[in-house]
Amino acid sequence: MSQEKDVRLEDVAESKAELDDKARKMLEDKDADSRMRIYEGPLGKAIIALLCVWTAFQLYFTTIGAISAINLRAIHCIFLLLFTFLLFPTYKKEKRRRKLPPIWDWVFILGSIGSFTYLILNYTRIAQTGGRISDMEVGIALVAIVCVFEAARRASGNLAILAAVFLAYNWFGAYLPGYFGHNGFTLKRVLITQFWGTQGVLGTGIGVSATYIFLFVVFGAFLKHSGFSKFINDFSLTLVGRTSGGPAKVAVIASGLMGMINGSAIANVATTGTITIPLMKRTGYKKEFAGAVEAVASTGGQFTPPIMGAVGFVMAEFLNLSYTYVALASITPALLYYVGLLLAVHFEAKRLGLSGIAKENIPNAMVVIKEQGHLVLPLVSLIGLMFAGFTPLYAAVISIFVTIGASWLRKDTRMGPAKILEAVVEGAKSAISVGVCCVIIGIIIGTVTLTSMGLNMGYLILSIVQGDHIYLAGFLVMIMSAILGMGVPGVAAYVIVQAVAVPVLIKAGALPLIAHLFCLIYACLSNITPPVAMSAYVASGIADSDQTKTGLWAVRLGLIGFIIPFFFLDNPVLLIGVDKTATLWESLWSIFTALIGTFALVAGLEGWIIRKAGVIERVILIAVSPLLLFPGSLTDIAGIAGIAAVCIFQWMRRK
Repeated sequence: MSQEKDVRLEDVAESKAELDDKARKMLEDKDADSRMRIYEGPLGKAIIALLCVWTAFQLYFTTIGAISAINLRAIHCIFLLLFTFLLFPTYKKEKRRRKLPPIWDWVFILGSIGSFTYLILNYTRIAQTGGRISDMEVGIALVAIVCVFEAARRASGNLAILAAVFLAYNWFGAYLPGYFGHNGFTLKRVLITQFWGTQGVLGTGIGVSATYIFLFVVFGAFLKHSGFSKFINDFSLTLVGRTSGGPAKVAVIASGLMGMINGSAIANVATTGTITIPLMKRTGYKKEFAGAVEAVASTGGQFTPPIMGAVGFVMAEFLNLSYTYVALASITPALLYYVGLLLAVHFEAKRLGLSGIAKENIPNAMVVIKEQGHLVLPLVSLIGLMFAGFTPLYAAVISIFVTIGASWLRKDTRMGPAKILEAVVEGAKSAISVGVCCVIIGIIIGTVTLTSMGLNMGYLILSIVQGDHIYLAGFLVMIMSAILGMGVPGVAAYVIVQAVAVPVLIKAGALPLIAHLFCLIYACLSNITPPVAMSAYVASGIADSDQTKTGLWAVRLGLIGFIIPFFFLDNPVLLIGVDKTATLWESLWSIFTALIGTFALVAGLEGWIIRKAGVIERVILIAVSPLLLFPGSLTDIAGIAGIAAVCIFQWMRRK
């Protein structure tokens, strides 16, 4: 028989330094951002100054400054490639501390600056001639593409390999039969598309990096340095810290909120996981379970409004819709995802007889709100400005300044010049790897456009589906999205997937917003989908658990996230504001019954409601859960009746 025992924070404090070191090593192995070089001497100060110049440039020209889109993207590329070759090592084991970069990095820097500067100076002339370029300009484009691939190899690894496969498809596709074949293209034609046009490296991917991604990454850095992350942690403790399995619930809430802001599931696991995972293990959770909870919680933040790790703004741009519309539609999947995860850790705690965190370690709720509540003002500013009709870019810039102002409301959170500089530098550095991913994504999108791969993929899937089978099309797109999103940051994964998979779903009958949201969720969930479950693997390193078992636990805990997109795929009533024929009450009722269905599914998987559930009870709970997730009166009645029967049976046998 298990015994409940309060967990004291000081019991795990001693091992935090060791875990921080382990997390750092795991990040360096899995995440390129953590392998950045550290320069000593004048070059180090010059890089900090350049990062500040870059941030000022982006803030000015994405709000009140006037500059053409192509020039903004090209200059953004120059900064990205410059900092990549200065800060990212050529290989993983390279010495991090140095005074100067290797000679070959100077060659790449000169090649990057020279090629993109030439494009800025000559783009208008070449566009006016219909894209006619000289042999020298073919060579300049080739130099730029080589530099982009080398930068992507350092900053993203797997994505560079995927882009290389897509680039090669421009030529070897001529030898493929059926839907995947095409007539083939010359080197000159490919380079015109990939470098001199607006469908390649200077296309949609770099466009969103130069605007939404950069600003919101910097905004997230300012929130972090204002003390907002501490507020999230303390507030989560006051909400659920004392409840059964409190540490796991704190991990779910805190990691979800932080993941929503920073948009990086891997980095989020490495930072919050060093605190939450030891606490969960100390409480009595298995180490695989503890690692999986942190990985799943960090991953879901990427599709959780109001910020969605900046992906929502990108989606709104693609769809030409207001961000408010996208954010409202995203509430249901995010809500069901996190409710399912909270229920899972609660039922597991009940099954194991676990308690929460010791009372003396729980801060007073009113004290937390009084001392740190002002740190929410930037989020209020961001949401309020967008609801008032201002653009997300303008709202983000204003909210950065609101963050600084709000921090000055109390002495212990005040951001002085040193903290502001630290936030600017950290934000700009964090935007580099995602930005480079967006540049190399241009190669993929350029290839899809030039070869009509997206259309051909759609025809292939529709030929397999053969008719109005939207769910079969969704299943094939789910697999495609998970594969294309493996090992790629959330925003970058979505940009890749939407280019290939969204047209398929739209052709199968899905609404455009639903198609985009469907692909976004599965692209994000690739972080916990074996065999390349990056978030789960980093969490397993911190938890000292088996990687495969942690990955499988993560899939089980996040199962509702894998299921719910299929229920709104052809039933937009589940998403607030999407189904124009449904009333608000109908949408809210569908969400309510979906929450009950989530409860049934998790209870069946965990084997607990009021008490331990038997095999038959678990089968009934799992079987009725889809009935409640699917909108409809008859299915709702049948599902609720099934759950009620199990609950009554358990209540009668509770002693």
